[in-house]
Amino acid sequence: MTQLIHTLEECWYLSPPWGQKILPLSVSLLEKVYLTTANSFGYCCGVEWLQGDWSYAIALNDEVVYTSASRLIGTGKLQPGIDKPVFDLGEKVVFRCNRDISKLRIVQGIHLIDDFWTYTVEWASPALTECDGKLCTSGDRRAWVTDTDLVRV
Repeated sequence: MTQLIHTLEECWYLSPPWGQKILPLSVSLLEKVYLTTANSFGYCCGVEWLQGDWSYAIALNDEVVYTSASRLIGTGKLQPGIDKPVFDLGEKVVFRCNRDISKLRIVQGIHLIDDFWTYTVEWASPALTECDGKLCTSGDRRAWVTDTDLVRV
C-alpha cells in the first residue's frame, strides 16, 4: 500500500497543472512591459501558474504588482545585466526536501527576488476532504525555493 501511495504522489507531482502542453508566456522574464492599469512601465520579474493561467510579477519602482497577461503590453526589450534562471518553466527537477516522499517535481513558477532566482514547486501533495458533499483539496501546497534546493533530472 505504501508503494501505491508513493507512485500516486509521484504521478501527481509530475502532472503539469496546465495540461499536456505548457501555454506560452505573453511576455518574457526581464522584459520591459507597460502595465495598463497603472499607466506605467516596469519589468517582468516573475511568472507563476495560478488558478489556470499565468500570473505575472511586475517590478514597478519599489514594489511588485501581480497581474494577468491581459493587463500587459510587452516591448520586446529585455533588462540587461541579469543572469538567466538556472531552470525553465515546466522543467522536471528533484526537490531536495527532508520528507520521505517522492522528490520529483515540475517548476511551476520563476521569480527574481533580491537578485536571486527562486522557483515554485509543490512541496506537498493535496489532502482530499469532503466539503458539503463535494471533493475539496487542501490550501497552498507550493514553495518558493532556490536553485540549490533543486537538481536537474
